[in-house]
Amino acid sequence: MYIKDHPILKKDNNHEVTFFYNGTTLKAKHGQTIAGALMANGIKKFGITRKLQQSRGLYCANGRCCSCFVTVNGLEHVLSCMTLIEDGMEVNPNSGDPDVRRGEYGN
Repeated sequence: MYIKDHPILKKDNNHEVTFFYNGTTLKAKHGQTIAGALMANGIKKFGITRKLQQSRGLYCANGRCCSCFVTVNGLEHVLSCMTLIEDGMEVNPNSGDPDVRRGEYGN
C-alpha cells in the first residue's frame, strides 16, 4: 500500500524508523504520521472514549475531530494524524482524561 517509486519521494524518506506501541516494537517509514504508521502495522484502535467507552481511531485525518488522540513519550492527548513518527518514539493508547490540573495548583 506504499508508493515506492515517485519523483517526489526522496531517498532519505524511504528509510525505516523503529517505534514502540503499547510496549511492542514496530517499524514505520520516515515521514509518516503516527496514525499512518499505526494503521500500516494493522492497528486501528488508538484508545477508548471516556464517556461511552467506545473505540477511538482515525476519523478526519486532518486534526479537527480529536478521535485519534494517543499518548506520545508521556505527553497525553497528542493528535496522531498530525504528528510525525520519530525513531524511538513511545506511543500508547489514550484511554482517559489528561492530568492537567494535578500538582501544585490543582486538586
